Amino acid sequence: MRKLKSKIKIYEPDPKFKDPLVTRFVNHLMKNGKKTIAYTIFYNCINEIEKKISKKEKSGLKIWKEALDNVMPHVEVRSRRIGGSNIQVPTQIQPYVKVTKAMKSLINCARERNEKKMYKKLAGEILSAYKKEGASFKKRENIHKMAEANKAFSHFKF
Repeated sequence: MRKLKSKIKIYEPDPKFKDPLVTRFVNHLMKNGKKTIAYTIFYNCINEIEKKISKKEKSGLKIWKEALDNVMPHVEVRSRRIGGSNIQVPTQIQPYVKVTKAMKSLINCARERNEKKMYKKLAGEILSAYKKEGASFKKRENIHKMAEANKAFSHFKF
């Protein structure tokens, strides 16, 4: 076999919400090994979301999870060389990779926003993704449009 299956990493739950998905998100958010700062940014972000949202029936964590689901891509296009030309072939994404791509998209688009503090940037991006707006949601839509446009090449499997 050419490709070996990589082992899926098991994450410890975070101290506040006891959720391994939060730890995974914080690991992507972290820079230069400063995990406590990343946790502080995330928890302040969740508090900011709870302040901004008018409905009290949903917690900030549930809004964050729904925003992740809204940003999560289901297909991607991969380049494949066939007959001397490169073809964009749409392929399904594995569930573990879907979550990772959604997290990285949220964080990268939040870093490009124009607020002062990182937790406010992240809260704004999460709220816009929750409302199905914003840069990270548009990025997902572009990926899906590219896959839809190249649907004719879907029979070229990887």
